[in-house]
Amino acid sequence: MKIVVLAGGNSTEREVSISSGKGVCNALRERNHRAVLVDAYFGLESPEQICFPETYDVEKAAAWMEEKSKSLKETMETRREFFGPHVLKICQEADIVFLALHGANGEDGKVQSVLDLMGVKYTGSGPLSSAMAMDKSITKMIFEAKGIPTPKGVTLQRGKCTSVLSDYGMDFPVVVKPCCGGSSVGVNIVRDQAEYGAALAEAFSYEPEVVVEQFITGREFSVAVVDGKAYPVIEIAPIEGFYDYKNKYQAGSCVETCPADISSGLTKEMQRYAEMGYEALNLDAYGRLDFIMDEEGNMYCLEANTLPGMTPTSLIPQEAKVIGISYPQLCEKLIEVSLDKYQ
Repeated sequence: MKIVVLAGGNSTEREVSISSGKGVCNALRERNHRAVLVDAYFGLESPEQICFPETYDVEKAAAWMEEKSKSLKETMETRREFFGPHVLKICQEADIVFLALHGANGEDGKVQSVLDLMGVKYTGSGPLSSAMAMDKSITKMIFEAKGIPTPKGVTLQRGKCTSVLSDYGMDFPVVVKPCCGGSSVGVNIVRDQAEYGAALAEAFSYEPEVVVEQFITGREFSVAVVDGKAYPVIEIAPIEGFYDYKNKYQAGSCVETCPADISSGLTKEMQRYAEMGYEALNLDAYGRLDFIMDEEGNMYCLEANTLPGMTPTSLIPQEAKVIGISYPQLCEKLIEVSLDKYQ
């Protein structure tokens, strides 16, 4: 198949997206697909690159994207459009686009909307489901309506809220996070009023809406759902702190155990809630739902990720490996289940 692996973009998760894209592109090449790695934001250097060659240097393409990252801020200050040169044209020439984008302008339904309007097939969920899952406030409301346990929380708007937590009927400790952020960027656990004010300021520096929710002390887990079926549960145990940006992407920061060391009953319950969350948000093809469980075994679904990390050592590939699916096979499977929605 001719496949565009669309990565990069202009979000705070650009670096992670490039890593995902490089891994996916190499894996698909290994499976004899004519995959090419394309930077959604910086595009291609020339029209001659609108091709799917038999031989292709993925590492060189990724290195070019990483070099372009140095001029991201400057480019964003002078350019209004999101898609770089020749991006949409090469997407139209592909059999499918593998979305390896993360964060804003990639995981929030905007790119999906454009591709839908152009008749381009792509992996993962559509615009509406992507937008709902990206918005933690909407996700929380949907989970509550569908009986999926989630921490108590409130959504605050910049300039329309107070900085006194008790005004919202909540007590410390709480988690403060941007409403539509990803990779735990701007997320803080706060235990007193001084920390709360600083955390609000940081979160609002990223977005105009912020979610403040009850902090649950416990163990952190994640469950991939592929084609509506839950994969094995994986536990993520940060060596220090919580599962923030550094612990997610710095090697050796976490101990990841799959299958998680919990009872079969708790495993099935968490997998059931993951499948319920996937269905409630009307996700397509695949996603990953994150959980925390307290000492009494009470579990809470924190959020859903429609385009989770896809490096060879990311969480979903680890879960797939447990059930005998290699990383290249997983990348291919995600394409297969995504094509089903176009039947």
